[in-house]
Amino acid sequence: MTEAVRLMSHPPFITPYSSPTSAPPVDKSLSSPDITDPFSSPDHTYTYSTNGIDTFPSPSAYKTRQYSWIHIFPEGRVHQHPQKMMRYFKWGIARLILEPDECPDIVPMWIEGNDQIMHESRQWPRFVPRVNKRCGVWFGDNVGGDGSIIFNELRRKWRELVEEDEKKEGRGFAMGVLSDGLKYGKEAVALREECTRQIRGAVLAVRRKRGLPDEDPKQGLVETWRQEGGKREGKMEDGSWVGRT
Repeated sequence: MTEAVRLMSHPPFITPYSSPTSAPPVDKSLSSPDITDPFSSPDHTYTYSTNGIDTFPSPSAYKTRQYSWIHIFPEGRVHQHPQKMMRYFKWGIARLILEPDECPDIVPMWIEGNDQIMHESRQWPRFVPRVNKRCGVWFGDNVGGDGSIIFNELRRKWRELVEEDEKKEGRGFAMGVLSDGLKYGKEAVALREECTRQIRGAVLAVRRKRGLPDEDPKQGLVETWRQEGGKREGKMEDGSWVGRT
């Protein structure tokens, strides 16, 4: 998530409280990365870890990837519902809107038909896509960017929380890095919930434009999907099929 936030921002990602380190000169050509040896670079922002042990070159360390386009599947799982209902959206999408240095453009999309090509219940040969099926993609208008009143207001409130927490901690936070207060604090959680709700509403508008009836509002709540119990994959009680992404 930290890397995703940084891909939608402009470096440097160190904070005013940090001691800047020397970095190799930037090669702006498209044929060469901006970093020659990320593993021995003095700047820790050139690498990232998934578990605190492994190390990988940071996608955000490349200048040509600044303000990248990121395609998000906010349900975080394969979800194939007979009435084309959506699961609840993961709160991580809110971080990608609240935390970058500028409000990103947000283009809601509705994708339909993948379940016909690769349904979770398909038998052997399971790895082979089914042919002669129909699928489609519908696009909504950009609801983000500088002109978005709703998302920029949410971002303003988020920045206030960050500033308060930085004063409390006595230090600044690097881009995409959160304190416990910003992860679990009541106000921070409420902001992420509202931001996610707004995103879901934008996708539902595209779904409605495609000609599908409105969902039951309860479909967007985490509590609704807890009824699935401990089962995480396969056919659920509501007739939907769930699988890993």
